[in-house]
Amino acid sequence: MAPQLSTELEAPNGKRYTQPIGLFINNEWVPSSDGSTITSINPTNEEKIVDVHAASADDVDKAVAAARAALHGPWGETAGTDRGRLMNRLADLVEENKEILATIETWDNGKPYQVALNEDLAEVTGTLRYYAGFADKIFGQVIETTPAKFAYTVREPVGVCGQIIPWNYPLSMAAWKLGPALACGNTVVLKPAEQTPLSILVLANLITEAGFPPGVVNILNGVGSVTGAAIASHPNVDKVAFTGSTSTARQIMKMASNTLKNITLETGGKSPLIVFDDADLDKAAEWAHIGIMSNQGQICTATSRLLVHSKVYDTFLEAFLKKINDLSVVGDPFDENTFQGPQVTKAQYERVKNYISVGKEEGATLVRGGEPENVGNGKGFFIKPTVFANVDPKMRVFREEVFGPFVVISRFETDEEAIKLANDTEYGLGSAIFTKNLTKAHRLARKIEAGMVWINSSNDSDWRIPFGGVKQSGIGRELGQAGLEAYSNVKAIHVNMTE
Repeated sequence: MAPQLSTELEAPNGKRYTQPIGLFINNEWVPSSDGSTITSINPTNEEKIVDVHAASADDVDKAVAAARAALHGPWGETAGTDRGRLMNRLADLVEENKEILATIETWDNGKPYQVALNEDLAEVTGTLRYYAGFADKIFGQVIETTPAKFAYTVREPVGVCGQIIPWNYPLSMAAWKLGPALACGNTVVLKPAEQTPLSILVLANLITEAGFPPGVVNILNGVGSVTGAAIASHPNVDKVAFTGSTSTARQIMKMASNTLKNITLETGGKSPLIVFDDADLDKAAEWAHIGIMSNQGQICTATSRLLVHSKVYDTFLEAFLKKINDLSVVGDPFDENTFQGPQVTKAQYERVKNYISVGKEEGATLVRGGEPENVGNGKGFFIKPTVFANVDPKMRVFREEVFGPFVVISRFETDEEAIKLANDTEYGLGSAIFTKNLTKAHRLARKIEAGMVWINSSNDSDWRIPFGGVKQSGIGRELGQAGLEAYSNVKAIHVNMTE
């Protein structure tokens, strides 16, 4: 009997759809070569949704071969304008299917449906359209040297790109990577996170429907230690782009080093949000809430360290706690009143609970939360928004990434101390400054060791603006025009003009 490659499902909101469960290679659905599967769990009630096929190293070989054939075949001959047209068609299809895609994101991931629909899917279409516009605007330059030489450059695709996607924004992060890769003419072997395998498989059918040639995009679910490792170490993969933990990124760097692959890494963070004594405290509290409690706190750039001037510390803390109490409704992610759904997995749920214990043991002052939230029948990975105050910079909860609705608050006295505390971390991804003095804001923004600084906001990123970190928060940039740099190589051509 032939293996099952799709199944009919009904989501908790009543939406019925066909869920692909196979491996997407060369625009076809195929089973895993060794019969391996992974299970998608609904984090709201801890029940199984469905099993999907998990790629072996042999399956990765097949996908890479398909991507290489497409690169040297029809895709390699496709004009930039036509690539852009296909990308815009894909964006149209995502828009047409946004309700079912958002439903799957919520069911599989636990994020609120309204967020998935109105924020995440908007980002997917926006990112694809943005890079579609660049597809026929990637070009080199003529370089003046001497009359004896005509020199010019061309920009060429890097080649076959392995892309490893995280679980916190499955479709958004896929778009971040697919957009520039396809615009530059590359082909892709993409691995979704094993915790959230479903929505990208539905997107695969839209890629075929949009008209992309076989082999341009291949999608392989699987576990990181098998599928991810095979992609990162594959000799015929020219580039690896990864978003995830810093510890995993170190392993990917080692595996990619065997063939000196081009790499882009977007990793962990412990981003500071600094509130100066002249800040609009209500605005600071509002953005501080958004910066750490959005997406269940599962954001790499989450401003999870609040550094507050002593003069306004108590007033700010009161305003911040009020925002949480008023806005952070924890509940069923399909309920339109829910702000915070469950953590994505039991492992992540236990991680947050463990750091709550660490904070108590270290002597930080627990001022809110610190325990599971009982929702519905008591099942699911729900945590109350948790706030620790009077946190010493030497404490683990100040220094280590938690990746949940968990925030620490510390005091500072001077501008210099604020910057020192902000930079006292191995990470350098995001940061935020709140002050009415914009001259000071611009001056201090230059002193913060981070890839991004928000002034009087937090985590309002945009696909038109470069995104990435320094130190152990990653290598390279995604989004914006800068995001194209990692997906093309510059070739110099010298022409001897002497007679």
